[in-house]
Amino acid sequence: MSHSTAQAQPDLAARIPFFDSSTQMAHLMAEIRPALDRVLQSQRFILSTEVAAFEREFASYLGVRHAVGVSSCSDALMLSLLALGIGPGDEVITTPYTFFATTGAILRVGATPVFADIDEQSFNLDPTRVAAAITSRTRAILPVHLFGQAADMRALRSLAVAHSLSLIEDAAQAVGARFWGERVGSLGHMACFSFFPTKNLGAFGDAGLIATNDDALAATARSLRNHGFSPKHHSRRVGGNCRLDELQAAVLRVKLPHLERWNARRRAHAAHYQEAFAALETLIVPRELGGREHVYNQYVLRSARRDELAAYLSEHGIGNERYYPLPIHLQEACAHLGYRSGAFPNAEACARECLALPIFPELEARMLNVVTSHVSAFCTA
Repeated sequence: MSHSTAQAQPDLAARIPFFDSSTQMAHLMAEIRPALDRVLQSQRFILSTEVAAFEREFASYLGVRHAVGVSSCSDALMLSLLALGIGPGDEVITTPYTFFATTGAILRVGATPVFADIDEQSFNLDPTRVAAAITSRTRAILPVHLFGQAADMRALRSLAVAHSLSLIEDAAQAVGARFWGERVGSLGHMACFSFFPTKNLGAFGDAGLIATNDDALAATARSLRNHGFSPKHHSRRVGGNCRLDELQAAVLRVKLPHLERWNARRRAHAAHYQEAFAALETLIVPRELGGREHVYNQYVLRSARRDELAAYLSEHGIGNERYYPLPIHLQEACAHLGYRSGAFPNAEACARECLALPIFPELEARMLNVVTSHVSAFCTA
């Protein structure tokens, strides 16, 4: 097989990483340094004014009553389950096709994850499969807004109401996304966000947040993130050290006003890819479903020759990632749940075929053109 056309620009291709924040940081350092200095001068590093201010600003951005800053989205998921009283003997329905943290949080509180297959067009939970998985032990539904597009929250909310279930959004990859005009994170009883550095809104390390409109759940989450204190040194429940620190909050406060512009850039890059790949019959490109505003934390396409395509792009210096190569129900940590290969064919097909291309906001048009030319060369050779 010859790919000589794509080899014409190896030097430029070598400068296209999967993710790169250096340009963004260069533009923001004049704002970020004073914010960090403000924290250093205060010498207050845990649960002080920066965290409180970011919580207010992020809650306003989402249109919710409460935002509770925590140490990571993984901990946000665990604390949300604990706040809802979910534990041993309870079942939580979720997706087998996502990052492991979602299932890990369910296991950490002693509950049982129950998987339902995904809709192949959106990569998100299929509500009809969720309905079939509900039992007398089901306590919650935990959808993931995967890659930046909202799950079908209308259908999932209807199921939650009909069966008196809690609905927890894993919005780790979808900050800023909308579902029929409503922000992701305002659509369930609780929602969990990640500010890992590669996310659309990234901190300088691990950071996360819980959003809710429920006053009691917010108060419980605030207690749980800080050893169950309420008030200080009086533990009403068993919590943990899951606090968002002041330095991360200060960075996030600087970045939040830029989020909409960055998301618009991601959407523009995705449109560039969609147009370039429209005629490539061997690829399945992402589909933005009706009522959704996709924010493309990842641009994920499907190819029956995924591994060959990934190797080819890597050979030419183009960053790419396989999201996710092994579905959760087949992970060793979930072997005790008893699932076997073939249980969720849509999730398993996506695990075999999905590949993410560079999509970060600072990509230039010439870089996008190099990515598309190499993908096209591979597919048409």
